[in-house]
Amino acid sequence: MNYLFSLLNNRMDSIVMPFFEFEKKKIFYHLIEKKTQNAMIFIHGAGESSYIWKEQMASLDLDYSLVALDLPSHAKSAEFKKISLDLYVDTISGLVEHLHLKKLILVGHSLGGAIAQSYYFKFKQEVVALILCATGARLRVSQVIFDSIKNDYSEYLKTVPIGAFYRKTPKEIIDDFIEEISKIEPEIAYNDFSLCNEFDTMNKIRQIRAPTLILCGNADKLTPQKYSLYLESKIKDSKLVMIKNAGHMLMLEKPEEVNYAIQEFIKINRL
Repeated sequence: MNYLFSLLNNRMDSIVMPFFEFEKKKIFYHLIEKKTQNAMIFIHGAGESSYIWKEQMASLDLDYSLVALDLPSHAKSAEFKKISLDLYVDTISGLVEHLHLKKLILVGHSLGGAIAQSYYFKFKQEVVALILCATGARLRVSQVIFDSIKNDYSEYLKTVPIGAFYRKTPKEIIDDFIEEISKIEPEIAYNDFSLCNEFDTMNKIRQIRAPTLILCGNADKLTPQKYSLYLESKIKDSKLVMIKNAGHMLMLEKPEEVNYAIQEFIKINRL
């Protein structure tokens, strides 16, 4: 189903799908707007786009505006010559400034979780909570993935479901996801995975003081359970929720369970 149609079909809030300017280039974002300066910002992972959050944008009912962006050089956002973790963090900061936001909950998937952590360490006064999905304090990437992207991107796309999804995930969910990520240039996917491979907050993850929800699919092969268990052991005010029969793309595979976990986390922490 078309993303915009899905949103219009499910929401009564004000829906905005505009661009904002960052470093003189356009960045695309989806906004479910509430009359508040509080926002939950959804950050996608390597070689992905804001599409992965379609079920959260369509169904979550919170006293927060919901924002999902396409990172630089992804999907509808403009191309940037040099991709870096700092660029991604600063882009989100630009979005926060553009929307005049004050109180943030950052939701990051995989590389997006690395970006959310990095944003917290740079702008912690803005962040009231973190939601870390299928991610870790370190994100080592197999050389097989790099070689596959570099040598035959179409073949890489065919193999993505093996690592990214639970074996019983419906085919239409997988097919729609592959169609969306096929729009991302191979160099961008390669660079994103390089950023994952370089990422490391093992020595300072204990410094996170914001309430943190950690979400992990019990069948995740790319960021296995031990990554999330490590986060839970090091972040003092954290809660781990394991989503059954889900892989790396748990927000698409099990959206109701993910959304319920998020809503309960907000309620319990009185955010």
